[in-house]
Amino acid sequence: MALKEQIMEVVGGPHVHAVATLDKKLPAVRFMVLAGFPDMTFVGATMKSSKKVEQLKKNPDTALSVWSGKEFSDPYVEITAKGKIHEDVATKKKYWNPMFEQFFKTPENPDFVVLVFTASEITYYGKDMSSMEVWKR
Repeated sequence: MALKEQIMEVVGGPHVHAVATLDKKLPAVRFMVLAGFPDMTFVGATMKSSKKVEQLKKNPDTALSVWSGKEFSDPYVEITAKGKIHEDVATKKKYWNPMFEQFFKTPENPDFVVLVFTASEITYYGKDMSSMEVWKR
């Protein structure tokens, strides 16, 4: 199986990711549900007023990590990415998910923003960490 396919088996669709941004030169890590796409972008929703939005405005460099979460020995990935904040209604509607309703009510909510992380490098760790391969944009 090709590396990109192996990566997509771990990250395709919505998964909980550890997302690290920089806060005053120190890493700030939180969990977010991000959807992984075949173009190696990762998309999630958050509040415009959140610290991560403030941090991404200052520095878009981001680290993401996701593990398939089934067995301890299952593959996982580490991702180096650039984060971008989207406030326009067209993008918010494009990525709207009914699960967002409880937090944001509608895509038109001004505090609802979409974060798009574009991977520049993904390190894939195979089953039992028996292999490691790197995908680069």
